[in-house]
Amino acid sequence: MRVAMYYSVQDIRIEEMPVPSIGPGELLVRVRASGICGSDVMEWYRARSAPLVLGHEIAGEVAAVGEGVRPFRVGDRVFVTHHVPCGQCRYCRQGHPSVCDTLRRTHFHPGGFAEYVRVPQINVERGTLPLPEELSFDEGSFIEPVACVVRGQRIARVQAGQTVLVIGSGTAGLLHVQLARARGAGRVIASDINESRLRAARRLGADAAVPAADLSDGLLAANEGRLADVVVVCTGAVPAIRQAVRSVDRGGTVLFFAPAPEGVEVAIPLFEFWRDEVTVATSYAAGSEDIAEAIELLRARRVRVEEMITHRLSLAEAGLGFELVASGQEAIKVIIDPSRKNGPRLG
Repeated sequence: MRVAMYYSVQDIRIEEMPVPSIGPGELLVRVRASGICGSDVMEWYRARSAPLVLGHEIAGEVAAVGEGVRPFRVGDRVFVTHHVPCGQCRYCRQGHPSVCDTLRRTHFHPGGFAEYVRVPQINVERGTLPLPEELSFDEGSFIEPVACVVRGQRIARVQAGQTVLVIGSGTAGLLHVQLARARGAGRVIASDINESRLRAARRLGADAAVPAADLSDGLLAANEGRLADVVVVCTGAVPAIRQAVRSVDRGGTVLFFAPAPEGVEVAIPLFEFWRDEVTVATSYAAGSEDIAEAIELLRARRVRVEEMITHRLSLAEAGLGFELVASGQEAIKVIIDPSRKNGPRLG
């Protein structure tokens, strides 16, 4: 089978690998849609593991079923989670499945930018779900990122009537905009350095979309002179992180959703945060309840993802997809379909 092997963001090679063999309790899934995540183009994060096949946002169809697998059959449309928690450890029991040791070890093989993936037994049992008929494969590839956003907003305690500021309006930021609106936020304000992303934020439900250079004044103008109740940081850029710290209101929460490179340190005004009861929160990955909620949000079209897809590409053009996502310009969501034979098509 063909795979898109990652050596670096600028060096994605189409190579041949054997179709994975499956054992008892396992599935072979033909990948029909695999989204390029912003984390896939974080060179500082990925390069240490190269070469490897990336891709963790997938939907596909069952191509082969291992002995003892129930209830899946060949031809079933499925969503597959790449990381799954054990459900039994102290972290899982305390509501933190995303830091479970099992979750951090599990994955499907070799990765979503391949024609087929082998789904290990634990992923079959704890992380494989039927894809609802109402959802296309492309929409199914959004289940994982939407679930991560669901978890982030649960941790940040986003509530109806609040003002939510989203800094960074790429894929994750636009999902946060939509989910905050779906949760009944009083005002949703988006910020970015890119005008096309600001236009997308307005189209997808933001009450205001403010250029990053004007955020200090723009936030106050859009929010009746107040700062934000919840600030969601969807970029690892240090200037954006500093803006977030200055944009949160008393009693509010700053959620660091995107990571900064290892070793980056940013000053927190600890006295002011202590006096004003500001909460600093982080979130990583998603748990089973987040995935279930994500599926329902997508099924009900409360989070609209089809219009976020700017490019649908074949596996042969995975390198172009990585370039588009890394550039951060016109592309929002790039979907790789390994079954596509023709050239790139705009969303």
